Amino acid sequence: MPVEGKTRFHDLDLPDEIMHAVDDLGFQFCTPVQAMAIPPSLAGRDVTGKAQTGTGKTAAFLVAIFTHFLRTPRKRPTKRGAPRALILAPTRELVIQIEKDARDLGKYCGFNILGIYGGMDYDKQQRQLMDISPDIMVATPGRLLDFRRGGLLDLRNVEVLVIDEADRMLDMGFIPDVRTIVYSTPRKEERQTLLFSATLTEDILRLASRWTNEPVTVEIEPEKVTVDNIRQVVFTVPSDKKFVLFYNLLQRDNPDRVLMFCNRRDETERVMGYMARCGINAEMLSGAVPQKKRVKVLEDFREGKIRVLVATDVAGRGLHVDDITHVINYDIPFDAEDYVHRIGRTGRAGKAGVAYTFACENEAFSMPEIEKYIGKALDYENPEPALLILPAGVGGAHSSQSYARPAPRPQGRPQGRYGRRPPPRR
Repeated sequence: MPVEGKTRFHDLDLPDEIMHAVDDLGFQFCTPVQAMAIPPSLAGRDVTGKAQTGTGKTAAFLVAIFTHFLRTPRKRPTKRGAPRALILAPTRELVIQIEKDARDLGKYCGFNILGIYGGMDYDKQQRQLMDISPDIMVATPGRLLDFRRGGLLDLRNVEVLVIDEADRMLDMGFIPDVRTIVYSTPRKEERQTLLFSATLTEDILRLASRWTNEPVTVEIEPEKVTVDNIRQVVFTVPSDKKFVLFYNLLQRDNPDRVLMFCNRRDETERVMGYMARCGINAEMLSGAVPQKKRVKVLEDFREGKIRVLVATDVAGRGLHVDDITHVINYDIPFDAEDYVHRIGRTGRAGKAGVAYTFACENEAFSMPEIEKYIGKALDYENPEPALLILPAGVGGAHSSQSYARPAPRPQGRPQGRYGRRPPPRR
């Protein structure tokens, strides 16, 4: 049934193979970025898109790629190591997620799809590359260049190039590698380029002007990602009571699937120690975890075998798991944009979600910037005293009223509601 103001996939004149998969996935209406990006992509136009993770942009560019392939069969015989479409992403987790989405959307199309990323066995990926001869390659820049330097990849026949999360590529220092890859593909007038970024800064627009040909610009504002069905609460809590508060909230709310974010990998390791002592079913996702285990942890989390996943921002980037009921900002993110990304892991597909942020004396000064970025004031709560006391017997021989290591005493007097940032050491 048509709905005013919404675009149906049925209205886009997509091939039957894609519509069959769309129906299997339960998709009916396009998200805003899909409604804006898919039509010009289907017409062969380049697209520069401003959209956060979780807005549906992955499906937008995959639909365009599959439709192009189905309507324009390969002109030359299949050549090993010569993909027709190349999708670049900044992290292994995002590559894995895009590859999974591509298999779901392309299940009736018959195209070969391969993910290439670091942290996995090089020889195994090399064998896959030679055996599969992929039509679509999803890759992180570093591992892709490793194979290209080894003479195993030929990018001269790339028809569609996708650069996903360009701002994150820039932040992580990947742009020189991406530039090398882009100039290994056909000229921008001879390929279709789709570039997506959470922000369209001057640096990103400069890159887009070099790599795209008269693109259509699509912008989805970030505040639309902070949806109303996510209950956002900030708990003001001493740094040495964070874990005790988390433990008691876990018992009170009894959520099925929880994603916790820490800012540093050493903090994830410390929190995992607390989890083990308290008998909480949890796993960790950070750069310190071997890639094979990371893949297994993600699959177990998706299947509900793991209740709490503790992750850093880099490891959690591109993490799409249905039915995450709670997101915990154990540490307040350094960037306001990361706050939006983090809480967007819950409240997906119109479901209700909860996002708790722990604001301690050393981090609370970041909250005004986050509130300004999302355009709304957040609810603040002082935890009830009972939430800051670990129940007797919990944690065995390690039980105490607080697990977290006390933070250094901040210099200067706190001022106002949030306190102030300690002055720099000279």
